Amino acid sequence: MGHAADAVEADVVEANVVRDTRTIRRAVVTGGAGFLGSHLCEHLLDRGVEVVCLDNFLTGSPENVLHLMEHPGFRLVRCDVTDYVHVPGPVDLVLHFASPASPIDYLKMPIETLKVGSLGTLHTLGLAHDKGARYVLASTSEVYGDPLEHPQREEYWGNVNPIGPRGVYDEAKRFSEAMTTAYRTSKGTDTGIVRIFNTYGPRMRPDDGRAIPAFVGQALDGRPLTVAGDGSQTRSICYVDDTVRGILALAFSPHTGPVNIGNPDELSMLRLARWIAELTGSQSPVEFIDLPVDDPKVRRPDTTRAEALLGWRPTVPSEEGLRRTVDWFAAQRDRTELRVG
Repeated sequence: MGHAADAVEADVVEANVVRDTRTIRRAVVTGGAGFLGSHLCEHLLDRGVEVVCLDNFLTGSPENVLHLMEHPGFRLVRCDVTDYVHVPGPVDLVLHFASPASPIDYLKMPIETLKVGSLGTLHTLGLAHDKGARYVLASTSEVYGDPLEHPQREEYWGNVNPIGPRGVYDEAKRFSEAMTTAYRTSKGTDTGIVRIFNTYGPRMRPDDGRAIPAFVGQALDGRPLTVAGDGSQTRSICYVDDTVRGILALAFSPHTGPVNIGNPDELSMLRLARWIAELTGSQSPVEFIDLPVDDPKVRRPDTTRAEALLGWRPTVPSEEGLRRTVDWFAAQRDRTELRVG
């Protein structure tokens, strides 16, 4: 993973990019055993940062960080940040990434999703404030809802249905942004907000309901690829290494955000399904299913701010990222079959 850390350093020295001189020796990552959180833990360790990984394993798994357990700078703690957060010793950075993040999860756990966005944000902000630490909130492109502006800039306020089925996630994140801002303006807490667009890569759960793991699993099984609606709705997919570089670029900077981190490479869900079928060599047909309620029709980040302030832009082409992801899922299936066999 060292090459990813090198890429962060290469990005932040571009002209007109302002770097902070802060030193971060020890970080807390909530939701650190989840898909994105585990990659953050890994990259931080590669940078020489000690990591305290907090997770209640509601949607994360210890298996995601099993390879880090022998690292002297890594500590895994079972913790529900909606109850209480206590971390002994100094903390220089708090990354709040705990939350169900896929529709299948937050529709099944609506109250837990709202609690981690409200109480969890309150408790982790309190930790950062008490420790004098930098705080970075993982927000989401979902704060833009079904956008009436395209592409989405950080100045856009969004078009969200607060009482729709997706509202539990959208509004939890919107509230957490407001709470993070309030801590900065009223208490002087050093905060940053990152709005993450669709991210994919190794360690996604095959059953988490998001498009890429669903399409890959279906293609590898030879089952029909289930595309919602007519497949014309778009998403902009960003490989996890690029997303993590962007998050850490913000974390190590003085900027408050919000900052969009995502790949402007927009494609339709039908195109994505057919692309994955090609990459897997699958003959699976496409099967159209009903479009979920309040499903956004378009999604593409305006990354002007990330490029100007952080010197960040995605570098992994979508085809390469999808190929790596397909290979990882295929390898996981092979291991499972060997164990069963």
